[in-house]
Amino acid sequence: MTTDLTPDLERLGIDVIRGLAMDAPRRANSGHQGTAMALAPAAHVLWTRVLRYDASAPHWPDRDRFILSCGHASILQYSMLYLTGYGLELEDLEAFRQWGSLTPGHPERGHTVGIEVTTGPLGQGFANGVGMAIAEQNLRARFGPDVCDHHVHAFVSDGDLEEGISHEAASLAGHLGLGRLVYLYDDNHVSIDGPTELALSDDAPARFRSYGWHVLELGEAGEDLDALEAAFHEARSVEDRPSLIIVRTHIGTPSPDHTDDPAAHGLAFGADDIRRTKEVMGLPPDEEFHVPAEVLEMYRSAGRRGSVPREDWEQRSAPVIAARAAEWEASLGASGLPGWDDALPTFGPEDSPATRQASQQCLTAMIGGVPGLLSGGADLIGNTGNALPGRPVLSREVPEGELIHFGIREHAMGAVLVGAADHGGVFPVAGTFLVFSDYMRGAVRLAALSGSKCVFVWSHDSVGVGEDGPTHQPVEHVMSLRLIPDLTVIRPADGNETAAAWRVAVEGEGPVALILSRQGTPTLPTSAARARDGVARGAYTVLDADDPDVVLVATGTEVAVALEAASSLSAGGTSVRVVSMPSWELLRSQGTEYRSSLLPDGVPVVSVEAGTTTGWAEYADASVGIDRFGASAPGSTVLRELGINPEHVAEVAAGLVASRS
Repeated sequence: MTTDLTPDLERLGIDVIRGLAMDAPRRANSGHQGTAMALAPAAHVLWTRVLRYDASAPHWPDRDRFILSCGHASILQYSMLYLTGYGLELEDLEAFRQWGSLTPGHPERGHTVGIEVTTGPLGQGFANGVGMAIAEQNLRARFGPDVCDHHVHAFVSDGDLEEGISHEAASLAGHLGLGRLVYLYDDNHVSIDGPTELALSDDAPARFRSYGWHVLELGEAGEDLDALEAAFHEARSVEDRPSLIIVRTHIGTPSPDHTDDPAAHGLAFGADDIRRTKEVMGLPPDEEFHVPAEVLEMYRSAGRRGSVPREDWEQRSAPVIAARAAEWEASLGASGLPGWDDALPTFGPEDSPATRQASQQCLTAMIGGVPGLLSGGADLIGNTGNALPGRPVLSREVPEGELIHFGIREHAMGAVLVGAADHGGVFPVAGTFLVFSDYMRGAVRLAALSGSKCVFVWSHDSVGVGEDGPTHQPVEHVMSLRLIPDLTVIRPADGNETAAAWRVAVEGEGPVALILSRQGTPTLPTSAARARDGVARGAYTVLDADDPDVVLVATGTEVAVALEAASSLSAGGTSVRVVSMPSWELLRSQGTEYRSSLLPDGVPVVSVEAGTTTGWAEYADASVGIDRFGASAPGSTVLRELGINPEHVAEVAAGLVASRS
């Protein structure tokens, strides 16, 4: 069956989308009907006239990307994925927001085919798109336009633009001249509490022009399909800067009851409201999930049209990809070339670098071996050990650059990493001080939820920061990061553990948090031989004792403190085992047998970590830690005064052994 695209058929398609946008949330007894209804014309234009995609090949590397940053309107995206043939069925829309369905409350990458990033927390998707555009630009510069030549589109809302992260991300996008980035701003003047004017009086066009964006003000064109199409194509033609299309929409359109009504953000449309709105649109008023065959065929035809450019891309790109097959595959997998890790350094007894310095040596060694490597930092590249010596800085003039200066934009930096990772083709890494991980937490959580392969490097990992005082001395941060499911947190004890941590990051899947020290720390006596396997398993024995009286388990620089305490205890006749436990998550994946081989049942365990002791009861009977804020003084003084010293560890261990005796 073929369908001629006519104005009447297009209008019917838009009305069908609006019907689905009312029916699915109503069936689920949930909300967010009105925004999807208002954006239905823009979605129709984008999927039928603008986007380059092939619904039968949703992972085609050179497809255009789409982000619904206002993820609360997820029913709009699900409706388009169903209509254009991505694999969703009408039954999936009927199961909207239900347990186990493919249509959860907000779009989730990896859960539903066609969803590029996980959105919902406002502003995150906006910044994810910037990361995607950076990845696209970088890949195009590295491999050429025959391999990579596409755009990143997003729908963004008033809420996205109000969130601070959008300011940081928009500023960075303008600075980098990301011309393949096209956002449509749904300017509906409505928030949950009432009109946006309650709290918002920004001049959005002036704001984005000041960032260096190309801005198109369409006014009351939310229903004008040709004007929307022309704006999209004009924006796509701008190569030297990102574009923002501003269109005045009306939430809940064309409801006779709830157009421009703040209640349309929620579950405003009951059965009677839906019936009256469907009557206005000419749809069967009492039929739910109504999709006429000609409408479905119109959208399925749009979903199939991309097969031609995809097949053309496959032929055009084949010679380049074949000539650089290993590099291309490693880039797509965010992994290394064969033997990439042979260049990683090994540290000996004479070495005592801070783990941030050891990490810098590892990154330097990885240059060339990990083709997609993009490293950067929030004005702290040197401090965190994220430099790439001799490699070009990424800029609008040098898009193939490998080093990104994010500026002091930690909020956006985290989400940009996630977007770049979700785009594919790069292995993004970025760093700042651990205490500022708080600024990035929303993005880190979404990285874990999405399985985004990126590395968050956080240095200056304890009160050992010293003179900067408690505002810059993390105490609760490592433990709070361990609470995030599916985030692998690694706090290495020395240079060899740091190299092993990078192996885990490159060869594994999903996000890694690498926690590094400011201060130097000695190389552990057994780490050169044991760290590679030990870090991969989450923990290993650093100092052996076949029948220990006590086990000291520590992370990071405190492993060296535990070894000194063990020496003192051994001199007094106490048999001590010391275990380095750089990653709780990796240890949990090993099962109980391996854990018991390190921490035998019935043997008292003391944990040593320069941070909160909360959580250590899972492994330890007593804990040496810091359950208060730090203080301003030299780092060694602060650590000593707060009990992170061998004498105190030995005292606590001896007391525990005595109490058990």
